[in-house]
Amino acid sequence: MDAFEVHGGARLSGTVHITGAKNSALKLAAASVLSEGRSKLTNVPEIADIPAMADILRHLGVTVTAGPGQLHFDVPARIGGETPPGLARRLRASIVLLGPLLARRGHARVAQPGGCNLGNRNIDMHLSALAQLGAEITIGADHVEARVPGGRLQGADIELPFASVGATENLLMAAVTARGTTTIRNAAREPEITDLAAYLVAMGARISAAGTTDIVVEGVEGLHPADHRVVGDRIEAGTFAVGAALTGGDVRIEGVEPSHLRLPLDKLRTIGAEVIAEDGAVVVRGGATAKATDVVTLPFPGFPTDLQPQFLVLLSQAAGTAMVTENVFDGRVQFVAELVRMGAEIAVEAHHAVVRGPRPLHGATVRATDLRAGAALVLAGLVADGPTVVTDPHHVDRGYADLAGRLRALGADVRRRSDVAAGVA
Repeated sequence: MDAFEVHGGARLSGTVHITGAKNSALKLAAASVLSEGRSKLTNVPEIADIPAMADILRHLGVTVTAGPGQLHFDVPARIGGETPPGLARRLRASIVLLGPLLARRGHARVAQPGGCNLGNRNIDMHLSALAQLGAEITIGADHVEARVPGGRLQGADIELPFASVGATENLLMAAVTARGTTTIRNAAREPEITDLAAYLVAMGARISAAGTTDIVVEGVEGLHPADHRVVGDRIEAGTFAVGAALTGGDVRIEGVEPSHLRLPLDKLRTIGAEVIAEDGAVVVRGGATAKATDVVTLPFPGFPTDLQPQFLVLLSQAAGTAMVTENVFDGRVQFVAELVRMGAEIAVEAHHAVVRGPRPLHGATVRATDLRAGAALVLAGLVADGPTVVTDPHHVDRGYADLAGRLRALGADVRRRSDVAAGVA
């Protein structure tokens, strides 16, 4: 059985270099189909989701060449317009190919996406917004088909009912070659949106106010290839920051913009850690005692849902009672049962989790229910008494490059074992 095996008691110390953002690199790869020619991405994370996206692009006719931290895309004059279900089910981000394929060829048939099971994550908002640009959409049992009468989308003034990252990304990529001007109101403001917009501008797009609630896109006739460096992964950085605070460690985290983590870093300070923000780096030192504080997830610049499980682990070791409220993914708290098996005292009601601490954790065999939950359970093992085995590690591989090796470099006793038998702990 493939699994992480964690032995607690070590204090994280040293320097860790953050890779490119998973949630940006995948969308940048999708954007590459907007232009014929050769584009390049650097600072690409070596995670499982990247080869999955590369395989989908190859199916469309793109030649994708991978190197250390790099992806090269050779996009032909004519590309395919259909993503196969078998590949798309490996990857939630495959849905963002709908926008660029519509912009490039006026027709797309995209398989319903896969990814982590985090509850209600329907794509209705994507489809409604693209329809306002002129797309005619048909929904099948396992696919979405969209067609543009006349072959070219038309700019529109669109207000999203929720600041959806995926819908904003699909709209951005669809609108860059639409006739006229598109305004995306209540747009997502995540750093990954700004990163995508910067890549599109480098390709010749005209985009203003990315990173605000109202993004304006002036359609152009066509784009050209470009090179781009992927922004640092704030969620990966936040995970290591929590690990430092949790273990009373001293970790320098390089390759991340501190402003992208403003609220999580503020929460770490409130809990009792020392946090120093530098240019492109953050230093986190765990305090002698941890104090409970409430956490409420919201779209950026609010507290990121992708750091909620890691903070639940940290709060289980903090003195007092904390309320964690999940407002983005209703299935995000399903991993709590695994953490409770390790000794945490957490009560869940609807989208609220009440955490009472500190409670000593003990090693157990637990299951990674999704990407971030898996990383959180590995962190829990760092402070547990006895060995912890985290099964289904493939979820973690989707968003963290060699998590075990990088934690070991900071002093942790974490190993990836393919021969761990069920029930070791």
